[in-house]
Formats: sequence, structure tokens, C-alpha cells
Amino acid sequence: MPTLIAFSGSDRKESKNTQVLRHAVRAAEEAGVTVDHIRLSDYQLPLYDGDWEDENGLPEGCTRLKELFKPAAGFLIASPEYNSGYTPLLKNAIDWVSRPREGEKPLECFSGKVAGLVAASPGWRAGMRGLFQIRSVLQNINVIVTPTIGTLANYTVTMNDKGDITDQTMQNVITQVGTETAGLAKQLHL
Repeated sequence: MPTLIAFSGSDRKESKNTQVLRHAVRAAEEAGVTVDHIRLSDYQLPLYDGDWEDENGLPEGCTRLKELFKPAAGFLIASPEYNSGYTPLLKNAIDWVSRPREGEKPLECFSGKVAGLVAASPGWRAGMRGLFQIRSVLQNINVIVTPTIGTLANYTVTMNDKGDITDQTMQNVITQVGTETAGLAKQLHL
């Protein structure tokens, strides 16, 4: 059974993006894959710096992430939009994990894997601009991104205090991301 790694570009305790990600995770699990939900901040990655890497090698948190990413079939990723882009936490993790280690194939942790993207926003654009940027970065490192991107606009109205999505159309799209990602992972990693 393929495994997906789920993570959010937000580290806030009550992150709406993390709550939306849980809906996609549930749909992926119902579609027949295993999902490991992680917090990127648990890996304590310094801000990427080539000089730091030359002096110190890969940080221990990066090595741990690589060990999770390598055998995984893909990813479910949520990210809020910061100034029309995605978050530094997410960018830094991608940058570190993409760094080669001796004996690894180029982009081994990403190449040929699948990804589903979701976002939540208090605004009407729903984080879409940031997700388009993530899609571009992931495709550049050979990740196959699902056609459907799941967004939850106006989460102050479309999500209740328990993290339930109250807008059925938006709920369906978030669920579709989880289902599509699981289906593609199963097809590509038989």
C-alpha cells in the first residue's frame, strides 16, 4: 500500500490550513493509501545556506525528512498564502530535502512522486496564488501534481470552530484532492 506524507506550510496551533489538510488526508486514506501526517517544525531546519551546508553537511532534521520522503509515494501539502506566495517554512523544507547526499540519485526524495495541494484563506482568492507557485516548484523537481487544487475561501464563513467545512462544494473539492492523490499514487507505485 503506498504511503503519502502530509504536511502544512503553517506551524500555527490552530492553523486552518492544517485543518483543511486533515480533510484531504481522510479522503486519501479512504481511497486506500497510508498517510503519515508530520509537522515540518519538528525537524528544526536552519534557513538554507550553501556555506552552512558546506561546513556542516545536512542537518539532522533534513536527514530524518529524507528518510520519510524517499520511500513515500507522494505528498499532501497545505499552505497558507503569505504576500501572494507560499510560506518560508515550506520553501526551506523543500530546499533542504532536495539537496543531494552522497549515493543518492538527483532529487531522489521528489522525482516521480505525486502531490496534492490544498489551502485555506480568510479571503476570496483562497490561497490559490501561493499554490500555483508551489505547483511550479514541485513540477520543476519532477513531482507530478494532481490536476485538482483544493482551496477553501472565506474560512471564517466556510469552516466552523471544530474545523468542519460547511460549504459542500468546497468540501467536495478538498476531498477530491485527497482521492486523486491516492489514486495516482496507487497507479504509479504498484
